[in-house]
Amino acid sequence: MNHGISTLFRGIPLAMAAFCFAYGAYVFAAGSDPSRLTAGPVVFFLGAICIALYCTAATIIRQIIGTYTPAAKYLFPALGYLAALVTIVCGILVVTSDWPGALVTGHVVCGLGLIATCVATAATASTRFSLIPANSADPHFSVNPQGFTPGQVGMLTFIVSATALAAWVWCILLFALGRLPAHLVAGCVMFGIACVCTSLIALVVSIARQARGTYTMAERGRWPALVLTMGGLAFILGILTFILFRHERIDFVGFVLIGLALICWSISSKVILLARIWHTDYPLANRIPIIPVLTALCCLFLAAFLFEAALFGPKYFVPARVLAGFGAICFTLYSIVSILESGTSKK
Repeated sequence: MNHGISTLFRGIPLAMAAFCFAYGAYVFAAGSDPSRLTAGPVVFFLGAICIALYCTAATIIRQIIGTYTPAAKYLFPALGYLAALVTIVCGILVVTSDWPGALVTGHVVCGLGLIATCVATAATASTRFSLIPANSADPHFSVNPQGFTPGQVGMLTFIVSATALAAWVWCILLFALGRLPAHLVAGCVMFGIACVCTSLIALVVSIARQARGTYTMAERGRWPALVLTMGGLAFILGILTFILFRHERIDFVGFVLIGLALICWSISSKVILLARIWHTDYPLANRIPIIPVLTALCCLFLAAFLFEAALFGPKYFVPARVLAGFGAICFTLYSIVSILESGTSKK
């Protein structure tokens, strides 16, 4: 990877973050109806996930091109966690506010902060990414002393697992304790967010264990299967909401769940790539980045149809804007998986 390409791949997450921040702010400021007060903040804080993804991209790229510094080792993960913390705090403030739609908006924004936390943990795990190619080429499957210690691997796993568990508990509480349609909508979206966080467990564990050299051949199928399953669960719940709440005002949440399923499948490209190249040559590794490109296009095409549907049904206003933001997330993930492919390539 030359300097020009590295700059491009680092620029994509920042460009997508700028899109989410600008578009979310524009939607929020353009009116005071509840749909805008929901769609605007959600799209805006999708930019925080893009910032965390940028931290992951910069962490890996700087190791590949030889410009990684001791300061960067702490700066990029800290920036990712800061973006996550700000997002969660803002979500809590929204929940406690009195503007229309605050309940759904606040819970979803908090959920986006949980995703950003998991992505920031992936950036932390990537601080020793440069060890993965050498560990993959080691025929003895030995532990690399320069990799993470067992305690560090456990801590990274604990952070991302605890965050995913928090999302699942949050989802269950919304379903169990809520009595309003807004609780049902927030619970469904939090279900999809929990699926994304669980998918990121597979990514963090794969990176950390490969950097240490303890990733096993059995794990090559286990972690990709987890991510694909999470995407499948979010997709199935999205279809069920269409069936169970057909023609009701809340059936639009099915489109949001499908978008979150597409994000899970975008994450699967990274997990699959790491699994396929571990101790083997995989000729089709450079084709795997096509996956997040396809999911990004699916998000954008679906958003285009929803923009038209919103002209006749106001309930489609929010998912149309949110899916545009999801497309930005998927395209950012294309940047990350392309970086991973370049960094692990044996060519």
